[in-house]
Amino acid sequence: MSSRESRVRLAYLGMHPSRRRDLEERLGASGLVEAVLDGRIEVPDTARVAVEVAAGRRLAELADGTRLVLDGDSDYPASLAELPDRPDALFVRGALPEAAAVAVVGSRGVTRYGQRWTALLAEAVASAGIPIVSGLAKGVDGIAHRSALVVGTPTVAVLGCGIDRWYPAGHARLGEEILAAGGAIVSEYAPGTPPAKYRFPLRNRIVSGLADAVIVTEAAVRSGALITARTAVEQGREVLALPGDLDRATSEGTNRLIADGAVPVTSVDDALEAVGRILGMSVEPAPAHPLADLLGNGVTLDDLPALVGKEAPETLALVGRWELEGLAAVTAGVVVPR
Repeated sequence: MSSRESRVRLAYLGMHPSRRRDLEERLGASGLVEAVLDGRIEVPDTARVAVEVAAGRRLAELADGTRLVLDGDSDYPASLAELPDRPDALFVRGALPEAAAVAVVGSRGVTRYGQRWTALLAEAVASAGIPIVSGLAKGVDGIAHRSALVVGTPTVAVLGCGIDRWYPAGHARLGEEILAAGGAIVSEYAPGTPPAKYRFPLRNRIVSGLADAVIVTEAAVRSGALITARTAVEQGREVLALPGDLDRATSEGTNRLIADGAVPVTSVDDALEAVGRILGMSVEPAPAHPLADLLGNGVTLDDLPALVGKEAPETLALVGRWELEGLAAVTAGVVVPR
């Protein structure tokens, strides 16, 4: 059995990446397949059955434009290839960015403060043409992806389940919009793999690995975003963090990151300057906007009526006109210049 045949089969094994890596270093890919099939390596029956299927059949079964990319292939992400804990196989839909990217991550239970600043920072970075990487989760992840879409910059979503499943289900439309806009959906888990709590911390190393820098906008001390920040540091990526109120639970994690050496983000310009330094390129703020004086870096829909001196229904109509004219966009309840 060829090495490639074996590696494709192993992509469907579902074994913890670190255990598989240790076994493969000792046995080789073909040896590991044989050891699984003859029972020398204990795995669930479903895993053993999965490995029995020939690689050709597996590849023929891939649907919706999904392709299987192995470490060493020409289209395997260069930023991942340098990492010792890289996945051997990735299931990919869409186009992976070839240039530098920035990950934006944070809490699922994001506050209005976090919503506003996530939208501002992600959109500012994306406006410079830098792809945004995140995890398609509720809260910060979803806002980060949508902010990139608003300015027409590709964004990459890394899933903690099979690539044929949208999780959360409510983000199915967002996922399709990411693909339609030239972005990508990525997972190391085989099609059909259900979401499970233990899989999401593992996928976070791919989120940070696909990026050159990680921005954490809100995170409690036990947030998965802090796992992403930790893996980023281990991978040699720089971490930026948004400070928050000392008594705000979802800022406790980011404040700790700053105390531990993360770059504090105190303005959009701060973030762009830091990202430019990390990427070794000039990242300029977006040019002046006709609504900049009114909207600044973003105003919530709740606050906007008082600023424009109109009732809520009239304000919504006004915002709708701005959207149609391409002057503004609404992201997670925040109206931002576009």
